[in-house]
Amino acid sequence: MQWFDAHLDLAYLAECGRDMHVEPEESRGRHQPATITLPSLRAGGVRACLGTIFTEAIQDPKAPDAETGSFAYAQGDARGAWVAGMRQLKLYHAWRDAGLIRLMGPRGQNAGAVSSDEHGPILLGVLMECADPIEAPEQLVTWVEGGVVAIGMAWWHHSRYAGGNGTPGHGLTQLGKQLVPRIDELGVVHDLSHLSQKSTEQLLSMTHAAVIASHSNSRALLEPDNERHLADETIREIGRRGGVIGLNLVRNFIRTGLDRKDPNDRPSVADAINHVEHVCEIMGHRRGVGMGSDMDGGITGHDLPRGIDRPRDFEKLGEELRNRGWSDAEIEGFAWGNWSRFWGLS
Repeated sequence: MQWFDAHLDLAYLAECGRDMHVEPEESRGRHQPATITLPSLRAGGVRACLGTIFTEAIQDPKAPDAETGSFAYAQGDARGAWVAGMRQLKLYHAWRDAGLIRLMGPRGQNAGAVSSDEHGPILLGVLMECADPIEAPEQLVTWVEGGVVAIGMAWWHHSRYAGGNGTPGHGLTQLGKQLVPRIDELGVVHDLSHLSQKSTEQLLSMTHAAVIASHSNSRALLEPDNERHLADETIREIGRRGGVIGLNLVRNFIRTGLDRKDPNDRPSVADAINHVEHVCEIMGHRRGVGMGSDMDGGITGHDLPRGIDRPRDFEKLGEELRNRGWSDAEIEGFAWGNWSRFWGLS
């Protein structure tokens, strides 16, 4: 079975010191034990993915727990964010030039882009997770020419463009309201995964485009007030527009009440699939779900469901769907077909 994973922080992991060209157990760097490297993706049948440009705004650089790294910049520092984001984009370009990946084009322009060789380069679309690296809306074209195909305008904190899920009540800024139509004009896809509810609602009121949530689960199965997860009305609207939601495999985004200090306190594969089925129930069909694993995105291999330690274990999700009565075609849709259809790969 081949897979499309809609959310992998590949450049961030490389920036954190992980050798992305070896097997995970040899990879070094932060977030150990590791699960994601380029070889492990190929071994797991991941033929296409969205690889992020992940940058983080630091609220108080002098705080003792302030994040450090080339992906971090001071809140509001547009130039610092540009530098952090461009480093990661150039890394993807280097991988492309080395023949390790192919870069995906805009939605609808990717027919035949997947390598016919199952051991060939992974097709990668660049997803900007927080729009701060875009210094101004008119600069967006430069990023699109570099390979950006999707944008989430904020991460946890508010950005210069929108409120993030960690800042409830913050909506789109004036700069954000200027960026939305520019995103649409250039054919870039909006990613709702980290937006605050207010930002989500304002964005949906400004665009009629199909939207995605690259790595989000169902709020109804978790904390009712946690805006990191999707409200049912948002799920319904994504489905109505023909968008897709990627299942996030981070354990505390699957089930509440887990002890994150205990590496053995992990949700089950069935717990994860409950979110897939809830999305399908709200949408009324099974064409709007896929994978958005977020594997190793600031976590470790202990932060995944039991039995899923590498991409090669994704097949266990398919087995659970089969146990629940999904047809082979529907399982293939979850693994590959729904995202493939959305991006126009076939």
